[in-house]
Amino acid sequence: MADSFQSRAPLQVDGRSFQMFRLDRLAGQQGVDLARLPFSLKILLENLLRCEDGVTVTADDVLKLARWDAQAEPSDEIAFRPARVLMQDFTGVPAVVDLAAMRDAMARLGGNPKRINPLQPAELVIDHSVQVDEAGTPLALLHNTELEYKRNQERYAFLRWGQKALDNFRVVPPETGIVHQVNLEYLARVVFTREDGGESIAYPDTLVGTDSHTTMINGLGVLGWGVGGIEAEAAMLGQPVSMLVPQVIGFKLSGRLPEGATATDLVLTVTQMLRKRGVVGKFVEFFGDGLDHLPLADRATIANMAPEYGATCGIFPIDAETLRYLELSGRPAEQIALVEAYAKEQGLFRTSGSPSPTYTDVLELDLSTVEPSLAGPKRPQDRVTLAAVKAGFSEVLAQMIKDSPTALAAAAKAGRKAPEIGTEDRLETEGGGGVAPGSEDPDAPDAHAHPLTNGHGAITHGSVVIAAITSCTNTSNPSVMIGAGLLAKKAVERGLKRKPWVKASLAPGSKVVTDYLDDAGLTAALEALGFHTVGYGCTTCIGNSGPLAKEITQAIQEDDLVTVSVLSGNRNFEGRINSEVRANYLASPPLVVAYALAGTIDIDLTSEPIGIGSDGAPVFLKDIWPSQKEIQETILKSVRAEMYRRKYAEVFQGDARWQSLPTPEGDLYEWDDASTYVKNPPYFQGMGVDPEPVEEIQGARVLALLGDSITTDHISPAGSIKVQSPAGQYLREHGVEVADFNSYGSRRGNHEVMVRGTFANVRLRNQLAPGTEGGFTRLLPDGLVTTIFEASEEYRKRGVPLIILAGKEYGSGSSRDWAAKGPKLLGVRAVIAESFERIHRSNLVGMGILPLQFQAGASASSLGLTGEETFAIEGLKEVLDSGFASGRQVRVIATPSEGEPVRFSATVRIDTPQEIKYYEHGGILPYVLRQLLKGDRG
Repeated sequence: MADSFQSRAPLQVDGRSFQMFRLDRLAGQQGVDLARLPFSLKILLENLLRCEDGVTVTADDVLKLARWDAQAEPSDEIAFRPARVLMQDFTGVPAVVDLAAMRDAMARLGGNPKRINPLQPAELVIDHSVQVDEAGTPLALLHNTELEYKRNQERYAFLRWGQKALDNFRVVPPETGIVHQVNLEYLARVVFTREDGGESIAYPDTLVGTDSHTTMINGLGVLGWGVGGIEAEAAMLGQPVSMLVPQVIGFKLSGRLPEGATATDLVLTVTQMLRKRGVVGKFVEFFGDGLDHLPLADRATIANMAPEYGATCGIFPIDAETLRYLELSGRPAEQIALVEAYAKEQGLFRTSGSPSPTYTDVLELDLSTVEPSLAGPKRPQDRVTLAAVKAGFSEVLAQMIKDSPTALAAAAKAGRKAPEIGTEDRLETEGGGGVAPGSEDPDAPDAHAHPLTNGHGAITHGSVVIAAITSCTNTSNPSVMIGAGLLAKKAVERGLKRKPWVKASLAPGSKVVTDYLDDAGLTAALEALGFHTVGYGCTTCIGNSGPLAKEITQAIQEDDLVTVSVLSGNRNFEGRINSEVRANYLASPPLVVAYALAGTIDIDLTSEPIGIGSDGAPVFLKDIWPSQKEIQETILKSVRAEMYRRKYAEVFQGDARWQSLPTPEGDLYEWDDASTYVKNPPYFQGMGVDPEPVEEIQGARVLALLGDSITTDHISPAGSIKVQSPAGQYLREHGVEVADFNSYGSRRGNHEVMVRGTFANVRLRNQLAPGTEGGFTRLLPDGLVTTIFEASEEYRKRGVPLIILAGKEYGSGSSRDWAAKGPKLLGVRAVIAESFERIHRSNLVGMGILPLQFQAGASASSLGLTGEETFAIEGLKEVLDSGFASGRQVRVIATPSEGEPVRFSATVRIDTPQEIKYYEHGGILPYVLRQLLKGDRG
């Protein structure tokens, strides 16, 4: 590596010697004031300084970042090399499948397959596969774990093969915790070290992860963010992450949280503010004296939801609270000493009252103004104060009833264009995924309540049927977890009970949570209200909520009810939590318990009693809400460093189940043709040593015409697989019983399932097939309504390329590589949208799909596009060949069957020169494979 600025220098820490690349030497040489540079950009600057090689990183790149202009539009491309890669199993399994397939392709093309290895440390935590099949019983954890292993044995054995066959790859076994909590509590180093020529190099811990909420680690002062699996694989294989130097939004915090407010209320407020400001593609950095009163766990909660407020990251600086947390979580004393010494020497350590950096823009929040809040019923940025929840639900209820499957059927029968082939029966069996016939008045919001067969009460619109303490956001934050336990204890003491129609569950972020809840004597109270531990993993928040009781399902379906889930998660998009539950609210763990007691969202918990106590008197939420003093006293007594050290002592070993799994051997994976979980994907079939020239897109048809806020959940659902769906039919044809279908997320290692599940979300509305809900389209020019998968197969036979038309924020939500892989396998060549979510746009490029953006103010609707036209895209080759020198506009011609063509310009959203190379090679993986092959051949 080059060192143009002679920045390499020694660092002594308690008798140990390290080398570091000092930013102050660069500043002194070049006369730049790095004190004005945001904390996050200093980390990027060190990365460039250390990785300068004259090719991917030049001295000019270093100087440009050192002289960063806060107001300039991003235009300077840099090559970022993260210290490590983090994965969870839903996104990690397909990544390892791709590596195994690349080894096969490498061998086929005459190279050495062992060249395909992570070159950067790669760590995978199995946390996304446990489902809440059983809840509310002492045996829930045992039974759910048994089912998890039964369903996922093939996947887990495959990951064990990867751990043995691949260098630099470690796996944290199931039932350990949620990936981001394990990262926060154990995996993160804050300052990384590696050996180089007999010397130890110290540098900031940085990472990319195959999960949007990788940003949770920003709370610890570690720079990292979510990328698609394909980008992560490239990083593992030594490719730098190509990015534009971002703008940085400063978020100044002052004061402290008031009595009754939680970290969850704070993050919902921050999310709403930043969404309103608009921070997509930007870094957000928190500063101000309010950090003096903000515990690390609360910082991590805010950082976790960076994808929800749209930022690339939401980072906090290293300070005394960082060191305190490292000590609390059981990190070795020598590591803590290194973090402190390095951060102070590098100018990365915050002290109270220190001058603020220069930011692109600044938002401010006085923590004392934060109010108890929820967010819902469909998006995490739609915050509503606790006092306004009841009225807010009433406002949206009528529209949600109109949008129900029954109402869609009524609208279709009233004159909207009906399906032209017999799809209604098929749709009805989709379990809410289509137009179910019905005769109720869709405009009547007061449909009758449905009495339960057990005689314990009734459910109606607004009934809470799922109350889940779940997800990475809150479930290892001691303040809200202890708060939930104390509220439960007070409720039990007053004689309150959970309503019988509420499916309650507790999925702690790590096993340490169980220890401190036990130590504080709070477990029994939570269990008395049905909050038994159901698993240590990401459950309800990602759709692994499991089935509702049969009588609940029957009531919902018979009366077309809009029921509710309340969860302590970060995502509440349509169809995500449970296909039968249509309104979903994010809330703090204590409020999750409160709504389980109330049993309905149709209540003002600030003024109405939550229930009747054993003494016959009404009990209000304020009567059982724990004070901050109670919570802090319990934390100080019951949360101890030895708990973390004990739980993480043998974190990679796993239990007897894990260790006894039969594991394949060998450098090349032996694919099992009979497997329905892991199959050799077709990405490298027919691939040559050199890429084919880029082809213009001609005669394309629209596969789906979609609206705004289409999430990756809409494109590639992670939840249950319906029996009559193409994916369900495939599994049945391959001998899989319905009870063993598992979820889409768990089957991401099988492209045959995933391509059939693409655009199969039960709430997807394709405007090409009006009157339907789910994965349906019209085959053109025939006009027949069929599934999107079946249509794509017919288009493939006809040699017709496909495109997607969409509105704003296309691809928002989870960083799901299958939301790009699936469309690629369907034959989608381009997506034309009003705007793209950051990660999904890069994923499209990474799979060789062209992202095009309508001009400002233009849309499919404003241009009069119906989706029935044929499309041609002209000028792409010139744009790519010029490296954007000739501009980034292409010409799109949409030709209807009758009338004049519609002509418009669209912007090519291939954002960097490096991405041009990826696109020209058909994606990141073919590009990387060809580079490794060339290196192997000398």
